[in-house]
Amino acid sequence: MRDDGIRLGQLLKLAGLVDTGSDVRPLLAEGAVTVGGRVELRRGRQLRKGDVVAVGEHKLRLV
Repeated sequence: MRDDGIRLGQLLKLAGLVDTGSDVRPLLAEGAVTVGGRVELRRGRQLRKGDVVAVGEHKLRLV
């Protein structure tokens, strides 16, 4: 079985943290998004099971 994961921009949209994909760019530019505790600047970052994404007080873990 193959696990393709999800892209960062898609995850933030599905989680309701942004309204559209283009809303992700300003968050990234501000350094407001981290993956695994590190600031992420790529909207297309491929996320995998176990990754923890944080935006402000919101934290998401891929399962």
